[in-house]
Amino acid sequence: MDDKVGSYERVGTLPEPVSVSRRRRFPWAIAILVLVVAVGAALAWRLFFVPREHARSARTALNDAQPVGVATIDRGDIRVNLNGLGTVTPLATVTVKTQIAGQIMSIPFTEGQHVRKGDSLIQIDPRPYQVALEQGEAQLAHDQALLKDAQIDLVRYQTLYKQDSIAEQQVDTQTYLVKQYEAQVKVDQATIDTAKLNLTYCHIVSPVDGTVGLRQVDIGNYVQPSDTTGLVVVTQLQPISVIFSLAEDSLPAVMKQVHAGAKLLAVAYDRSNATKIATGTLAAVDNEVDTTTGMVKLRAMFDNDDESLFPSQFVNIQLLLDTKHNVVRAPVAAIQTGSPGTFVYLVNADGTVSVRKVAEGRTDGQMVELASGLDAGDRVVVDGADRLRDGAKVTIPQPGGAAAPGAAGARAAGTGSASGGTQKP
Repeated sequence: MDDKVGSYERVGTLPEPVSVSRRRRFPWAIAILVLVVAVGAALAWRLFFVPREHARSARTALNDAQPVGVATIDRGDIRVNLNGLGTVTPLATVTVKTQIAGQIMSIPFTEGQHVRKGDSLIQIDPRPYQVALEQGEAQLAHDQALLKDAQIDLVRYQTLYKQDSIAEQQVDTQTYLVKQYEAQVKVDQATIDTAKLNLTYCHIVSPVDGTVGLRQVDIGNYVQPSDTTGLVVVTQLQPISVIFSLAEDSLPAVMKQVHAGAKLLAVAYDRSNATKIATGTLAAVDNEVDTTTGMVKLRAMFDNDDESLFPSQFVNIQLLLDTKHNVVRAPVAAIQTGSPGTFVYLVNADGTVSVRKVAEGRTDGQMVELASGLDAGDRVVVDGADRLRDGAKVTIPQPGGAAAPGAAGARAAGTGSASGGTQKP
């Protein structure tokens, strides 16, 4: 039979024709189904199996002994310091100016030079003032001669008056003429002194011991007293002071020591408060509190032999107020804070740690005073505390690299840190 149905021949019983679009959609549906199943399986693994693995790992880590660094609580001194911000302030900063007008003839100093009081700095042309001095001396000689002549005439007139040869008025006139010449001589002497003083001013010297800054004039410049810039600045560097501020609440304790005659030690540190620069003493306390800041200013004096302190330098000042002796102290690194409050991890004899609440006192550098909670000889954790909990097991690494577990490790480590030192991995 030659009949055809659709695109194929009828041969026996044939299947229904399948469209092209249905054949194309079928593989995509399977792929999407497989992807959905895979995503669901991944989510199920993450939600149910991964947390269990993490919990199991955490429990294992807690049960394992943790390596820690430890230190021994001891007794010693704790310094009571007051900290303040300060600025290095010279005792004298002098802008040298001329007191006379004239031309600069020489500048015998070098910029940055150390000078003593009275050392020559600048020489101004003295010739005009030398001429003025000579004129004054000549005028003085002239007026002295007139005075001498008037005095001789006065003596003569007085004699004649006694002989009743001249009138009294003539004697009085001569007396006042003598006084006039005496006054003129004094004026002449003052003129000479002024000229001599101006000659002295021609030679400008350093008014203080200090260091010369950058000069503001050159040889040949004409200077006069009305100039505002000055010639050069001389700054005293030895000794030098630091003006710093403390809160008014600290003032009673400071004044108590001052009135008792104590010399309070002041230590200057750099801007980062890490490097010690110089050591001095408290010299003075200001007479009022700044009402805008609630701070009071103090001055500390430093010898500054090495010139480590420089004018206008910013420094941190530690004022040693008192020293507490034979107190229980611990490294600052041992102190922890949390829900129990302030605490430490105390190393027990069985190689575990326990939480011990403590009360802090004064802090001195890397050591802190413990008012309660521990005693000398106790062992505390100073490194690795973030991995611990109450009752956790610990090991203390030895200097050779091996870890000593339990109480034996605590005893072994105790031989090397009796003064509050630490042992870290």
